[in-house]
Amino acid sequence: MGLAAKAKDKEAKARYKQIAKNTLVLAGAAARRLQITAENAADSYARSIQKAVDEKPAKKPVKTKKS
Repeated sequence: MGLAAKAKDKEAKARYKQIAKNTLVLAGAAARRLQITAENAADSYARSIQKAVDEKPAKKPVKTKKS
């Protein structure tokens, strides 16, 4: 938008404004994809931890009497 403000002619101003708008749209889309990826990774980690907890606990060693 700064370049659009400094532009001398109308066409250059419009072109720079359009580039700025497109950049904002693409950046927003990239941010949403990154957020979704982070949420999916967190969910996957939580599921794996819960699965590990839900599995059978390790058997305690049986103490034997030594003579």
